Amino acid sequence: MSEDSGRRNLRMPTDDELFAVVTEHLGGNHVRIRCEDGETRLGRIPGRMKFRTWIEQDDIVLAEPWDWQDEKANIEWRYKGQDADQLRAEGHIDSLTA
Repeated sequence: MSEDSGRRNLRMPTDDELFAVVTEHLGGNHVRIRCEDGETRLGRIPGRMKFRTWIEQDDIVLAEPWDWQDEKANIEWRYKGQDADQLRAEGHIDSLTA
């Protein structure tokens, strides 16, 4: 297979997910994130991602805010650098500067 355009099909947010940028790693499985809706939330890295996916400061992630506590969210996905660049180029994450 040849990739002429270099464009990849990326996971996009569902109705209850938001793009976010990691602003601070708080240790353990918690990070501080700034979501595309302008809110700053405490993000929780679930166990299925904790040791398989390293999440660092300035990473672009998908976050799902909690229904019962809007100031907290679960991290659902992390975009690699090339994928984040593609999202920026396509205009999906213009509100986030990282």
